[in-house]
Amino acid sequence: MSLSLYKQMMKTNMKMFLGFAIGSAIYVSLMTTLFPMIEDNMAQIDEMLVIFPEALMRALGLESMSTYSQFIAVEYYGLFYLFIVGVFTIIISIHLIARLVDQGSMAYLLSTRVSRAKIATTQIVVLISGLLMIHIVTFGSGYFFAKLSIGSESELALFEFFQINLIGFLLFFAIGGYSLLISTLFNDEKNAFALAGGITFIFYGIDMIGKIVAEIEWIRSFSLFSLYEPSKIANGDANIWLSLTIFMVIGIIGYVLSILIFKKRNLPI
Repeated sequence: MSLSLYKQMMKTNMKMFLGFAIGSAIYVSLMTTLFPMIEDNMAQIDEMLVIFPEALMRALGLESMSTYSQFIAVEYYGLFYLFIVGVFTIIISIHLIARLVDQGSMAYLLSTRVSRAKIATTQIVVLISGLLMIHIVTFGSGYFFAKLSIGSESELALFEFFQINLIGFLLFFAIGGYSLLISTLFNDEKNAFALAGGITFIFYGIDMIGKIVAEIEWIRSFSLFSLYEPSKIANGDANIWLSLTIFMVIGIIGYVLSILIFKKRNLPI
């Protein structure tokens, strides 16, 4: 890894990192401050949820919202979070390699004494740093406002909230792995973005279809998103260690292959 390159890339991408981190934190903070009001009307909300189709309930994870972690899992982590952090992960992964090649900036980097392996390793660390920043700021904001506005410790369930963020981080650690791998395979930024985004969208679509159509629920096994179910994590029903292991293995394989391929492929420079 090149420390000087890391500092430069962090400086270059910091506005985007902060933009996504602050945006995520603001949404979580607003939802957190709304929880006490939702809690006071939980009986009426439960009555309303009865009228929802069972398939929709499964797709949205609308099982229970009696604790803070269950509430925030439904209101943020089940949908908006996946979209926000998913877009961030794919954009940054493509910018760190394919965009530099496409715009000719990679030629400048390779003209220095920094090896290709160090360049690729540094870009991986930059991506992971961005993901960590988003999740730390989001969790910190949720934790702060939850402590401030929610009285009962039993209603907080902050350990489950931490697990939701941890497994979410590892989900995008894995998505970042294959997105960066795709980024090393393409010289054109648009094609790399289309493929990485398309694969991620297909994974998400397969997971949603499997949730909605119970008869073909088995197809969810082909989606990374089936291993990230924030509502089940909040309820304590998720297999945390299985998800953690699979996401880490996929991510590490993707990053190692990215380094190996970037070292050997011919670049238009």
